[in-house]
Amino acid sequence: MATPIHFVSSKLYPKLGRGRFNHWRTGFVIATQLIYFLTPWLNWHGQQAVRFDFDAMRLYLFGLTLLPQDFIYLAAMLIISALGLFLWTMIAGRLWCGFSCPQTVYTEIMVWIERLFEGPPNARRKRDAAPWSAEKLLRKGASQGSMLLFSLWTGLTLVGYFSPMRQLVAGLPAGQTGFWEAFFALSYGGFTWLLAGHLREQVCKHMCPYARFQGVMFDRDTLIVAYDEQRGEPRGARRKDGSKAQGACVDCGLCVQVCPAGIDIRQGLQYECIGCGVCIDACDEVMDKLAAPRGLIRLSTQNAMEQGAAPPSFWQRPRAVIYASLIGSTVLLMAVGLWQREPFRVEILRDRAVMARETADGYIENAYTVRIFNTRPDARTYTLTAAGEGVVGQRLPKLLQVPGDGELSFTINVMADPAVLGKGSHPISIALQDRHTPQDKVTEMSRILMP
Repeated sequence: MATPIHFVSSKLYPKLGRGRFNHWRTGFVIATQLIYFLTPWLNWHGQQAVRFDFDAMRLYLFGLTLLPQDFIYLAAMLIISALGLFLWTMIAGRLWCGFSCPQTVYTEIMVWIERLFEGPPNARRKRDAAPWSAEKLLRKGASQGSMLLFSLWTGLTLVGYFSPMRQLVAGLPAGQTGFWEAFFALSYGGFTWLLAGHLREQVCKHMCPYARFQGVMFDRDTLIVAYDEQRGEPRGARRKDGSKAQGACVDCGLCVQVCPAGIDIRQGLQYECIGCGVCIDACDEVMDKLAAPRGLIRLSTQNAMEQGAAPPSFWQRPRAVIYASLIGSTVLLMAVGLWQREPFRVEILRDRAVMARETADGYIENAYTVRIFNTRPDARTYTLTAAGEGVVGQRLPKLLQVPGDGELSFTINVMADPAVLGKGSHPISIALQDRHTPQDKVTEMSRILMP
């Protein structure tokens, strides 16, 4: 029978850990936040390096401009990310959760802020249990105020990926922020403060779907944080003469005290464990003091812990090979597509309001609406030609000049000889060529109607 899950609302006060895993966590927090907060400030050829412009329907990515027609590349990136998460989880368990997940990163930052203003865990626990006083109000106010300021800056930075960051910040003192910009900045900042500042580990335990379905991607060779029960049990303290009548675990409880999820790793693999490894640091520190070998709690696999079996190589795990092959194929296809992608696009739509009509020369004329998208930063001039069986001419604007990072829409008329084509719908091709770089050419197919 499945064990019922109970929502525990009591606040955790994890002890500050030390060791290599804690250093790695700190490093990932700093690295991810530097990337997140600094990227909107980077310029590339006079414009923001990374920005999603919904007004112009463009994505700017370090000089590469993507249009809505390039949505396939976004879909490919999402596929790569999903497959990468599946592959990483199968191999390394929940190391993503423990080191790089935004909820983990922001929770860690909020704990740092709380520790700065309110002191170590024991002091915070006693202060929270004590009645309100001037000192408690001052410390709590400074702590929550700092968390709110950080959360609001986080929300503003997110908006900076969609609106020009420098203009956004410059308009703050004068209150020139738009409604939607302010709405999303406040919303994201508010959720950051609520989820990371208050709910914290409850999000990982009860709200995150990844914690629920991760077990499906695990196998017995997946890397997990594991307690060596054969070596550690039965638990007990050392005797005064220095001998040890029981297992290696002295039941000090430090592994539980440092755990940000508040679990006891000695109870076995649990879905609440985020794989952060701080319990390994705490246990190794105790083993060092006792002059005992490290590794009572360690990163290992179920097969290695139970049978002492060496983990299989990457190529001996079919699922890993399949995931890696799919990722590699998707990356290759996306790279080829970007390499062959022209820096401009053209859309051809036959004008349905103007049906086929006869000219003075006896030819049949069809009208088309043409839209050119120029993704280069400088203005470009193009030539357009229509070709196909029976096509005898075309009428279009004399100068097809499109501004840099802009578009141009106009109408063309294509004439064909009905004696050659006959009645019905016939294919034609409309080619657009860059006059500055003639090798850049895009051809679109359309139909010409002959009554």
